[in-house]
Amino acid sequence: MSTPLTPADQEFTGRTALVTGGASGIGLAVAHRLAAGGASVVVADHDEAAAREAVADLENAGARAAAVAMDVTDPASVESGVRFTVDTFGALHLAVNNAGIGGPSNPTGEYAVEDWDRVVATNLSGVFYSMRHEIPAIVAAGGGAVVNMASILGTNGFAGSPAYVAAKHGVVGLTKTAALEYAARNVRVNAVGPGFIDTPLLRNTDGPARDHLVSLHPAGRLGTAEEVAELTAFLLSDRASFIHGSYHLVDGGYSAP
Repeated sequence: MSTPLTPADQEFTGRTALVTGGASGIGLAVAHRLAAGGASVVVADHDEAAAREAVADLENAGARAAAVAMDVTDPASVESGVRFTVDTFGALHLAVNNAGIGGPSNPTGEYAVEDWDRVVATNLSGVFYSMRHEIPAIVAAGGGAVVNMASILGTNGFAGSPAYVAAKHGVVGLTKTAALEYAARNVRVNAVGPGFIDTPLLRNTDGPARDHLVSLHPAGRLGTAEEVAELTAFLLSDRASFIHGSYHLVDGGYSAP
């Protein structure tokens, strides 16, 4: 059963947001948070059925929302998704580039080339393709904001994840570059670096492995998707009007040592 959206925070009223990978986990939490703030939300996901289910839940809670199938590794699919957003709600003001995958765990000298290509195509090229089409639409709407979902591994290494780490470092660099290019055109671009978050994927992790992940965070627990969504919403809001090209961690102290 859907929880009705609360009217307490309507700072996104009149704005349209596109969330990639929006059908589950962090993306879904972001979609709900932006909708609660009054935004019209397009949930983009490679799993169209899941996107439609997420939109039905949002609509039942009182939101204006729409679903679109999007493969962020395909520039034509991304272009189509952005066009759908503008056609459906009249403009694009906010974008959250959240779609991503983890990839297998193997050391660099044993990492399969096809796995490298797949992870980088989704986690880095997918963010570029998304911004490539989102930013012109946001400029045309008079300005707005973009948040790219990086990771704590956008600033740290992690043994066994060379492709993921390299891609997330790339997302941070791409974020800073786009921020420099578009600040004067009223488009803010920032990145969020979540720690390990208690999403459905990690809920399937066995006891010892999960305990190890928890131990990496001085806060003594994994983060929640809603905590990441709150930071994301802040960065998209006018409250963050002087924040350009920054990389913000929400990691329970993971990166503090």
